[in-house]
Amino acid sequence: MEDLLQIRRAFGILFILVSVAVSVASTLSLIVATSGYPIFWHPVIWLTSFGLSFGTYLKKSRGKLNMIRQRMKNSVSWPNHVKAVNGLCWALPFALIGVFPSMIQYLILFGIGFGNLSTYIFMKKFTCQVNNEQLIVGTMSLLFVPVAASIDQTVFIHNEPVAVFLSRILIAISYAVGGIFALLVKK
Repeated sequence: MEDLLQIRRAFGILFILVSVAVSVASTLSLIVATSGYPIFWHPVIWLTSFGLSFGTYLKKSRGKLNMIRQRMKNSVSWPNHVKAVNGLCWALPFALIGVFPSMIQYLILFGIGFGNLSTYIFMKKFTCQVNNEQLIVGTMSLLFVPVAASIDQTVFIHNEPVAVFLSRILIAISYAVGGIFALLVKK
């Protein structure tokens, strides 16, 4: 029981780090997009934001990395068709960005939402793990789609960089709430 709690807390910190990295990278990407800087700065910003966040944490806490790995390895035992469905839930919305670039802000939310929800459902069904922090992130991301759409269609109708920034901040909020939940839960 204590091991599961430690793994959940490690994921809580991981989710909070995702939130911080997404927030920082989104803000810097918005500045780059609206200030006319070359587009090559976007991958530099995103890789640096995630690299610094995770690198710093995992360097200090190698044991946490093993706990995170342990939980992620549970999906290895899933049937192949389940792995395929889970992979599609994560990847398909992001792949569709190439086909529907004007819908990027919604497809990002769908990818995070469906990916986390499918992982939650399959972990619960095939490994009897109830990772409610993933349920929270997935559900919030999907619930934020209509929020983003209504804001985008009113406030930011002609400002795509800000609309994309907003959807990324909504993802950061989802991960922060899921991470805080994982840190506060006692079981």
